[in-house]
Amino acid sequence: MKWKVGGRAHFHFPLPLSLFTFAGVSDPDSESSFFSLPPATRSALIIGGLFFAFILLAVFGVLHEAQRIKHEREQTKALNSQSSSGEMVWIPEGRMTMGAIDGAPDEQKMHDVKVRGFWMDKTEVTNEQFARFVKETGYITVVERKPVIAEGATVSPEQREAGGWVFIPPKSAEVVGAVWSYVPGANWRHPLGPNSNIDGRDQFPVVQVCWDDADAFARWAGKRLPTEAEWEYAARGGAVHDAYVWGKEMKPGGRWEGNIWQGRFPLQDTAEDGYSGLAPVGKFRTNNFGLADMAGNAWEWCADWYDAAYYNRSPHANPPGPEKSEDPDEPSVAKRVARGGSYLSSENNGAGYRPAARRKAPPGYASCDLGFRCARSLQ
Repeated sequence: MKWKVGGRAHFHFPLPLSLFTFAGVSDPDSESSFFSLPPATRSALIIGGLFFAFILLAVFGVLHEAQRIKHEREQTKALNSQSSSGEMVWIPEGRMTMGAIDGAPDEQKMHDVKVRGFWMDKTEVTNEQFARFVKETGYITVVERKPVIAEGATVSPEQREAGGWVFIPPKSAEVVGAVWSYVPGANWRHPLGPNSNIDGRDQFPVVQVCWDDADAFARWAGKRLPTEAEWEYAARGGAVHDAYVWGKEMKPGGRWEGNIWQGRFPLQDTAEDGYSGLAPVGKFRTNNFGLADMAGNAWEWCADWYDAAYYNRSPHANPPGPEKSEDPDEPSVAKRVARGGSYLSSENNGAGYRPAARRKAPPGYASCDLGFRCARSLQ
């Protein structure tokens, strides 16, 4: 109830007053009157007052949360629009159990992580988007430049020329050997070598880009590369313990939900998912956060240095990644992390499409199945 005295509004709170009235007290503001009440009545009044205060706090809390959600939705509406650097979706703050108990050694140990909200590209960066970046800045990717060979280093003659790594499947089971070859002339415009091109492939993920190229694009776009924790949290889509980004089963309903390798690797990809090689972005169902291709198609660079044992000391909240690279397999080679698997990932070569799977590569490495997507912090 509200009334006015002298032009000023006064509020009457019925719950405490009704309790006083019920007790037969004419002056509820009188301290002596309050303490003259029976103990049971005083307790009831105190409990009633506390309950009323709790209700007020709850209402204020709900209103505050509603304002926060409204603010986030307004920002989502502002940023969830197509631009030269790609559509982004909002990834809300949350928690996850990071890693896998039955995965590779560097996926252990499993640990709880809290991640603040952030924006993430809905899809991998495409050839079209990267071409716009190159046109506007004149940027030349690392693999288009003549390699800088350290003094005394032993490399093949091919690796003294500008180029990238290309997957070349064996012709038969009898001649299975190394399936990766360094190909001079391979770059983002010619992902499989100088005789290939990206004509008609504007909406395919850009590949043959190293970490430095991805970082340069992200800064041009006013974004950044996601941390490894952000990437895994986003890939899981809020489903903490699912084995795959699309759920608990490899083929839910008998349907493939990502562009990965079907068949015996590396001999034959049966292309049951509809694609042999890269696919255009966004051709498979998005996860619960609205992100496409978080498994398969192209591996995605993350911001972090690679450290095989980082999970043993990773902070609980918003882990930024280690300060330097630590790879016991090659201690002298600094490496970054990539996530998500690619069209070459299969059950018998690491199942890189699992949300916990990690890949390591030197920052200057580029291949026909390695791309990226960007993130942006909440301003």
